Amino acid sequence: MTLATVLKNGHVFDGERFLPGQTDVVIRGGMIEAVGRDAGSADAYTEATVVDCAGRTVLPGLIDLHVHAMTSTPGSIQAMVDPYSLQFYESVRNLEATLRAGVTTVRDAGGADLGAKQAVETGIVKGPRLRIAVSIMSQTGGHGDLWHPSGLDSPDFGPHPGRPSGIADGVEEVRKVTRTLLRAGADQIKICSTGGVLSPTTDPRHSQFTPAEIAVVVEEAEMQGKYVMAHAQGTAGIINALRAGVRTIEHGIYLTDEAIQLFLDTKAYLVPTLSAPLAVIRKGESGTSGLSQQVIDKAQQVAEDHRQSVARAIAAGVKVGMGTDAGVGAHGDNLEELALMADAGMTLEQVLAASTSVPGELITPINSVGRLAEKHLADVVVLTGTLESTEQLAGLRSMIGQVYQGGVLQFATA
Repeated sequence: MTLATVLKNGHVFDGERFLPGQTDVVIRGGMIEAVGRDAGSADAYTEATVVDCAGRTVLPGLIDLHVHAMTSTPGSIQAMVDPYSLQFYESVRNLEATLRAGVTTVRDAGGADLGAKQAVETGIVKGPRLRIAVSIMSQTGGHGDLWHPSGLDSPDFGPHPGRPSGIADGVEEVRKVTRTLLRAGADQIKICSTGGVLSPTTDPRHSQFTPAEIAVVVEEAEMQGKYVMAHAQGTAGIINALRAGVRTIEHGIYLTDEAIQLFLDTKAYLVPTLSAPLAVIRKGESGTSGLSQQVIDKAQQVAEDHRQSVARAIAAGVKVGMGTDAGVGAHGDNLEELALMADAGMTLEQVLAASTSVPGELITPINSVGRLAEKHLADVVVLTGTLESTEQLAGLRSMIGQVYQGGVLQFATA
């Protein structure tokens, strides 16, 4: 019988709440076997490996709902001069940096293909569990169209044999491209229903894809047991997506009362990526980002509206899942988002739930990830101290002591 590992006497957040007193988490065979006070003291665990977690916090592995593992400089002119294959090698570094930060599962929002997912699953590459969109679906001239006025297409997220083009126009072409991405292994479909910050020639407030086009993407995804996530920043594009049955709205910069009510009515999720425009602004200030001035200006224009919209959504009770748009910001800096969610009005337990159990319920089957509970996968993060306030979230990255994935210790700094 496989020997157990007992994380003993920790300050445990189980995915929903902090459990009272010192609590044990028992791991066996890659799964959580038991959680509770003195749970690891049973006779069955006399030969277990015991890890003393007194004075430490034990969390489920964190989940980032919006990353781009295949890129580190989206929107930059650098992508036009780098060798095409460099993105694949960079992704190895990006995925490892993410796992080191305690993020054990991610939803890739465009770029990573089935090969990247299988490389992690088979242990060729160390990284978080991947749920992939493969390519970003966009109308011609939309946020995901990589064409530039020079006549060149940026290789960012560009097509290759495992990553079909996501450009589609009209209901039937949209239907076919959706089916093509599902054939390529997409776990969810990613569309752009508005313009964006990083696409130099689009306006974040303007809508893209018609309601009929969005509806057919949702229809095709749902027939295969999948769902749709929408890059949606402007109000009309957010509303179009929610009315069509899109499951998650990414960014949500310009939210109105109507849009917020639609979230509540449809039980859709908001993935704010508050750190994304701030990362663009910091890159612009560095003077070496390779980003156009239009992109930097747009990030500066949307940042405060973004924060206010998300704060209003949180206050209204919209379901929020943590997402960073990592790639826009640095991979491995994912935990910056948690402090920003707290600044927008979340309590500590709400922030941690938004980073564990809430996204876990969205992206995986029942009893999978996001909770420290029996029959869940043993993705666990042990912090070096006791996490008790939102003020500590700003330094959370420095508190990562141990990262377990499937019950296996992947990284340990303390």
